[in-house]
Parts: sequence; structure tokens; C-alpha cells
Amino acid sequence: MHHLILLKTQQSQTLIDITERVRTIVKESGIQNGLLNVYAQGATAAIMIQENWDESVPLDVVNFLRKLIPPGVWLHDQQDGNGDAHLKAGLVGPSETIPIIDGQLGLSTWQGIFFCEFDGPRSNRTVVCTPLSMDQK
Repeated sequence: MHHLILLKTQQSQTLIDITERVRTIVKESGIQNGLLNVYAQGATAAIMIQENWDESVPLDVVNFLRKLIPPGVWLHDQQDGNGDAHLKAGLVGPSETIPIIDGQLGLSTWQGIFFCEFDGPRSNRTVVCTPLSMDQK
């Protein structure tokens, strides 16, 4: 069983909070205890667990990664100009696994799930959510 979250991104690099969409998937799955894998399809996208209370945190993440991995200096830029996007996506990683506890995401109060766009804007981005039950039957 898997569920898709389809996104359209508006910026070249941004973090999009998908927490509520993921919560809905967990609720609809009916799973009480288990694991949820959240996976970003695409070599220039990633998934990150980060604070979602203060809007400056996702912006700080994007700005930090821009400083750490600047555009225009990578060998892959000769192919299609997005070498930095590939490196950022690889550094952050394509997925996160989150516990499902008593039918809820096992996130702390301030944690959220973010889709990380590093090569936008894109009209079609896909996040695959795969819940796995560990309930006793």
C-alpha cells in the first residue's frame, strides 16, 4: 500500500511543509502502530524533518545549503546547470521514516515533514508515502 502526494513547486529552492497531508494518509491507512516511509522521487529533491513552527527555519535551511553548496562550480553544471541541486538532494536524502504511534505520526511538538525542492520550479513532483503496520493481529 502506498499513497502519492503530488506537488507543483513555485521556487528554484524551497522547503514545503507536507505534514498535514502526511497526517491524513496515516489516518486513512487505519494503522495504529507501525512505520511510515516518506520518499521524494527525483534526483534533485529530498525529504527533511525540521521545525515547522517558525517560518524562518526552512528559509535558513535553504540559505545555509546555498552557502555550503553554491551553484555554477560543479562538473555536472556542464550538462544541465543543476549540479548544486543534485548535491543538496544527496546530502539531505530522499526519505525519512517516521513511527506511527497510536494512529498518529510520532513527531515531536515542533517537528514537521518537508519536501525539499532544489531544482524548481517544477510542475510535477511526487512524494511516495508507504505506511507499514506493526499491529498484532
